[in-house]
Amino acid sequence: MATAGQRKPDPSTSPRAIIGAELRHARERKGLSQEALGELLFVSGSYIGQMEAGTRRIRPEIASQLDELLGTDGFFTRNCPAANKSKYPDHFAEAAEAEAVAQTIKEFEPLLIPGLVQTPAYARELFRAYRPTATEAEIDELVDGRLARGRLLDDPTKPLLWMVMGEAALRQVVGGPGVMAEALRHVAALARRHRVIVQVLPFAAGAHASLGGPLKLMCFEDAPPLAYLQGLGSGRLEDDPATVARHTLTYELVSASALSPRESLALIESVAEDYAHEDQRS
Repeated sequence: MATAGQRKPDPSTSPRAIIGAELRHARERKGLSQEALGELLFVSGSYIGQMEAGTRRIRPEIASQLDELLGTDGFFTRNCPAANKSKYPDHFAEAAEAEAVAQTIKEFEPLLIPGLVQTPAYARELFRAYRPTATEAEIDELVDGRLARGRLLDDPTKPLLWMVMGEAALRQVVGGPGVMAEALRHVAALARRHRVIVQVLPFAAGAHASLGGPLKLMCFEDAPPLAYLQGLGSGRLEDDPATVARHTLTYELVSASALSPRESLALIESVAEDYAHEDQRS
């Protein structure tokens, strides 16, 4: 039973939760374990568990196979397209939806302030850089989607968010010194309120375990953990236990190379003050 503050999908309002519950019911009616059904679909048992928990979408090609294997008379084929609609890009949609119900999120972002803690002005500058010919309405929609993700932190305790930012995220001037001062002060305020854990991986750390790019780890109350790896306009979720364990070790090595939370907060606030002074002089 969910405790106060948990953000589990509400079956009365979440189409994906309803479909996941139906999948679990249909699988058990056939006498199949998650692993056995996964073998028939050439996916892992963990993947089946995540679909049942509503943390992963049921893709069209899998929906049709489920109907055939479980004898559900087209239920999944008919209902999954509507449940899969998302305001996020395809490569990130599943990760964003999983993030919304995660109990713990651990994220390494080498170049940018992580999306969950971005300010509106910082996010707007990023989206304008990504899409220089987009209309203002399109940029507004993208910013609104990013801020909606950040509202996860309105809950005072869940999810646990632990971020490691590369020092480049502090030094790369996005939108000018005023935007950067505001953005870094926002991160510092969250850390001061003990709402997030923040570390900075300094340039002086040299080579580290995640030079290949960003990494996000998500753990759930009732589904196996996931790792999300993101590239330029691409991303993939990993659910294989051995793969997730390897990425977990990568995150731990990065965290071990980073400044302590106290040292990181001092650096973030110092850099924010430098930007504020620069903004006042301009």
